[in-house]
Amino acid sequence: MLWYQIVFLALIQGLTEFLPISSSAHLILPAQLLDWQDQGLAFDVAVHIGSLVAIVAYFYKDLVKITIAWCVSLKQRRSSEDSRLAWWVVIATIPACAAGLLFNDFISTHLRSIEVIGYTTIGFGVLLWWADHYGTSLKSERDLGIKSVLYIGFAQALALIPGTSRSGITMTMGRFLGFSRESAARFSFLLSIPLILAAGSVKFLELLSSNITIDWMSIIAGVVLSAISAYACIFLFLKWLNRIGFFPFFVYRLILGSVLLLMVYL
Repeated sequence: MLWYQIVFLALIQGLTEFLPISSSAHLILPAQLLDWQDQGLAFDVAVHIGSLVAIVAYFYKDLVKITIAWCVSLKQRRSSEDSRLAWWVVIATIPACAAGLLFNDFISTHLRSIEVIGYTTIGFGVLLWWADHYGTSLKSERDLGIKSVLYIGFAQALALIPGTSRSGITMTMGRFLGFSRESAARFSFLLSIPLILAAGSVKFLELLSSNITIDWMSIIAGVVLSAISAYACIFLFLKWLNRIGFFPFFVYRLILGSVLLLMVYL
């Protein structure tokens, strides 16, 4: 990979992993639209590590609290708001992991196309706008229950389809269920931690079993740049979300999806 490809892809991963615009779509598109060589397994691992570092660093205090509370709930059978939040993250992660095991090969073979990305980018963008425009803002993540957690978990499983956006679909479901913008976003970000860790671990195991020659300078650059851009993205997104809402992301998805479909059909 050339240096500008490394910079571009690492920044794109960091910026889009947590925005409701689909990071997978943005990582697939450069190779298809610009005729770039695929970034490869090692670089995928690197940018996932960078995103994980960013989200853990940003929510470090919250993660310590809910992890301790979760351990206490296991040992002493004593429940609290923090321990329940930890359990909700675990439960909401299960549908996506199960769907990944069952359908990953089919999705990788049949759905990683510009046409599919175009339709999902527009369709799930419209759903995001609808949920944000008509949804109420009465609940926080502390009001989560098993029913809402399962709804969000099954919605997250749809994000395996390129162009859907994991953060976008979970925030959409959160808004449909009456959670505030910030609460829907915060829970979506917490949900990303086990999934990024799982995806990164799978890719890392694949890397260990392969004979790929690793360019360590590219790997280090990918980790650092994706971590910095992801942290900045999380900070600014949560700071501005209540002010700007999800409408700008809907417009972006509508434009991007339309351009992609025009490329396919013209």
